[in-house]
Amino acid sequence: MLIAVDVGGTKIAAALVDAGGNIIRKVKLPTGTNAVSRAAEAARQVASSFDGIDAVGVAVPGIYYAATGRAWAPNVPGWDHILLRQELETLLPVPIVVNSDRAACVLGEQWKGAAQGCTDVVFLAVGTGIGAGILSGGRLIRGASDIAGAVGWFALNPEMNETYRRVGCWEAESAGPGLARRLGARNAEEVVEAARRGDAAALRAIEETSRYLGMGIANLISILNPQVVVLGGGLMQASDLMLDTIRREVREWAQPIAAGQVRIEATRLGEDAALIGAARLALDGVA
Repeated sequence: MLIAVDVGGTKIAAALVDAGGNIIRKVKLPTGTNAVSRAAEAARQVASSFDGIDAVGVAVPGIYYAATGRAWAPNVPGWDHILLRQELETLLPVPIVVNSDRAACVLGEQWKGAAQGCTDVVFLAVGTGIGAGILSGGRLIRGASDIAGAVGWFALNPEMNETYRRVGCWEAESAGPGLARRLGARNAEEVVEAARRGDAAALRAIEETSRYLGMGIANLISILNPQVVVLGGGLMQASDLMLDTIRREVREWAQPIAAGQVRIEATRLGEDAALIGAARLALDGVA
């Protein structure tokens, strides 16, 4: 039996998961001001007792430095290169495995979602930001300093601006805030709702955002030659409005052979992708 914890900027989810990847019990807590303690509390709530628990897997929304056990997550209060693994080990009496949420998501989709049976997978999370979890030859790609997957910084427009300097070009053009800016809306949800009502300006904004998404995904496909790209994150709740354009742009921009072989799919696990992947991290950590 495993415990999976998914830490977010506003909420922490935890689940009791069996070795087959089935969620037995799940809780959500507000992140609060001490996210480490809240993560441990969420784990305790789903475990009831730690007897029979083999490991805890934790997914964090930022960079996890495996060599030092530190985590940097700007959306979580106080998480500025904190000694996360060490702090968790003082609170939880079982082995702990930590990685980024994007790494957890790609493992979750490979284990129980849209990428089952695949060894070369990209999970692209598109929400308030953009990040990618990458499996190549069945191995997680971490990079020299655990930053691999920060694809929001892809350069897709040669005209630099301040938003690009702050969050990266692809993220500025394709994440939720970028979609909202195109319509002058308060948030991406407003734009999606308007598009579903048939609003022409909202539909144009979604089309332009989807074109940028397709261009960036084409770059990922040309670089990594994956079997499948799985799209998740909050903005992909509107994947039905975006996938046709994304796939068209991929065919236009990606290496033709790789583009012809790859599948581009919406997540099958939804918000549980990181939890299932955190459980997989824990299972692999004690195997």
